[in-house]
Amino acid sequence: MGESAALISAFVHGLAAGAVLVIALAVGRSGLGRHVRIATVLMALSVVGWVMVESRPLFHAMGEPAALEALACPVAGLFWLFLLTVFADWKVTPLTLAPALVLLVTGIAQGFVHASVSDVLWSARNVFSAALALHAAFLVLRGWSDDLVERRRRFRAVLLSLACLFVLVEVVAGFGFRMTREGAWLTVVVGHPIGGLLTAALTLAMSMLALTVQPSAFGAPRRAEAVVDGRSEAADLRLIEQLNALMAAEAWRREGLTIGGLAGDLGVPEHRLRRLINQRLGHRNFADFLNGHRIAAAQRRLADPAEARTTVAAIAFDLGFGSLGPFNRAFRAVTGSTPTEWRRTALAAASPELQEAS
Repeated sequence: MGESAALISAFVHGLAAGAVLVIALAVGRSGLGRHVRIATVLMALSVVGWVMVESRPLFHAMGEPAALEALACPVAGLFWLFLLTVFADWKVTPLTLAPALVLLVTGIAQGFVHASVSDVLWSARNVFSAALALHAAFLVLRGWSDDLVERRRRFRAVLLSLACLFVLVEVVAGFGFRMTREGAWLTVVVGHPIGGLLTAALTLAMSMLALTVQPSAFGAPRRAEAVVDGRSEAADLRLIEQLNALMAAEAWRREGLTIGGLAGDLGVPEHRLRRLINQRLGHRNFADFLNGHRIAAAQRRLADPAEARTTVAAIAFDLGFGSLGPFNRAFRAVTGSTPTEWRRTALAAASPELQEAS
């Protein structure tokens, strides 16, 4: 790499690192949820390390610190965690940090093993990184239609399409670069000045999005505290009454019910129903809204002595859950306990002699 190319590489990679630090600063100092802030700051720091390590002139000028290389190792795992905490409401736990830990350990191990083993580890890490990107894209896209936060839906579309595509392109280009150092298409590798420029453009776009989107794009929903227009408030209250009537008639049992279908039943635009359920009723996504009604029905059935012999699984399936796992998670999120624990307490209060069978 010539001197001018080296200077350009150092500049664009430094620009990218600075843009990511802007994201970390903006989100870290915000009032967003703890898990979102932790995931964002961890992801940003790892991206900074990755960008600097990939720029050989910049990395060499810094003295090639091993700590920076270690910081770069888990970047794909931490980016995966960032997407899922923001868009799928996941939490930062030892389990969700495990992919990043695997990438960190295997990345460090590459420097202490034979070259042939290092090559195998490199390939395995890149395939794993691509799989994480695809998994995040699948989960984020799956929840797009149910997301009630309009700003977050737009933020999701822009960020996901840019970032996940970039990750996959870099993985493919990285494999190509290992096989041959020739070909104009290899200039998109992040260590190349053009690849660094693409990285800088992406991270600058992400930083601007992070600074301009409202907190609702990241955080939990808040109910509207005041509505200035009295006519709008009255219209919302009428719509809430109609919605509650539909739910009381167990519309939530309908197989394949979507927010678009529910809006059609109510005769209102879909975007208005999204806003109502999010801002007036305090739900962040449509699945959360439906599950609230399903869990309420589950509580009634679990507390009914006449259904003490009905299994928890049978109740879950009857209420529209595809499997027991999602039902247990949804029930715990609402009540703070498992269905079995809740049933035991409810039945004991109703009749101490009654023994339930779940």
